[in-house]
Amino acid sequence: MVCSGRVPVTQPMSAQRSTAGRLCSCTQQIAPRAPKNGCISSQRSLLLNGFAMFAHFQPCIWFSAGCDDWNALSLHCTSNGRRIWLITKASIRECTNRYFIACSFTMKAMEDQVVQEESGYQDDEESFFQDIDLLQKHGIEPGFLTAFEYSQKRKMVFHITTGSQEFDKLLGGGIESMAITEAFGEFRTGKTQLSHTLCVTAQLPGPDGYTGGKIIFIDTENTFRPDRLRDIADRFNVDHDAVLDNVLYARAYTSEHQMELLDYVAAKFHEEAGIFKLLIIDSIMALFRVDFSGRGELAERQQKLAQMLSRLQKISEEYNVAVFVTNQMTADPGATMTFQADPKKPVGGHILAHASTTRISLRKGRGELRIAKIYDSPEMPENEATFAITPGGIGDAKE
Repeated sequence: MVCSGRVPVTQPMSAQRSTAGRLCSCTQQIAPRAPKNGCISSQRSLLLNGFAMFAHFQPCIWFSAGCDDWNALSLHCTSNGRRIWLITKASIRECTNRYFIACSFTMKAMEDQVVQEESGYQDDEESFFQDIDLLQKHGIEPGFLTAFEYSQKRKMVFHITTGSQEFDKLLGGGIESMAITEAFGEFRTGKTQLSHTLCVTAQLPGPDGYTGGKIIFIDTENTFRPDRLRDIADRFNVDHDAVLDNVLYARAYTSEHQMELLDYVAAKFHEEAGIFKLLIIDSIMALFRVDFSGRGELAERQQKLAQMLSRLQKISEEYNVAVFVTNQMTADPGATMTFQADPKKPVGGHILAHASTTRISLRKGRGELRIAKIYDSPEMPENEATFAITPGGIGDAKE
């Protein structure tokens, strides 16, 4: 039974007098919140504190007495809007005694809280070492390695061919694993065609013992075409159905959906460890440009983007896969003031620029020719290569 407001009196007057001073209780606990003493006189402060502190550890209490006793004294308790009704002097003495009992309960509760905090600190310390063990289980070393040890670890890195020998030479062998490779450029510069070609070449055996594997393709612009994969498969003489079966496709509709798909990607990579070799996102910034507009939402957009890129980097390192993303361009109004030759820049700002391991700038050439340039790389020099878009995907340019 919940005690709410004034205590109902259902007994006759004689029965009320016979029950004067008896303690009654309800079954529901009052929320432990101290009352405001300003609503009563200072002489009754001690009494109300006794009620409030006792209510922390006992059910809601009230006292009943007959009308022939002295006038009913209403003390308001602010916890959950309840009231505690006090009528007899004996009840006053009873409650005052309970005040000291409640004080002892309070001290005991404070001691228990200190013990819980100490045990919580020990739990945090244990979880810290458990996290370290978890990182080591997934092949991530939380401490320091020598340069020689890290060079041995880097021997696991493989490269996926782009379909063009000149393009591969520019990249040091192709699209690198355990890294994020970004290709940006205007429309019709070959970003989507390069993505489709990689879907096929990633399944082919390559140099240095590369055996090929499956691919996950996240499409944000609705530009993925399975028929295009069949044309590229004909060029490399591989079975159409086998190529399509090895590509997992997902269409992302919002930036939040795009972020959630990465959870599925990580789960799939963990479920089939060593089977997947490539993750493609075409393009990474398209949905962010739609969901976040104007300078007022720029900070939030960049924060969400940084979280996504951090997750991509961790996925690529933990599961040793190559991550290839395409990016759009935007006009740079300030470029005309500095007399730059190309008043366009890639979307994403410094967040995307710092997160990408290798950045490739694509621009149009004559006819079907395209020019790729190393825009940023930790190991490859700044250079250019010319390639062509053919019916069989990306290929070498013919002289």
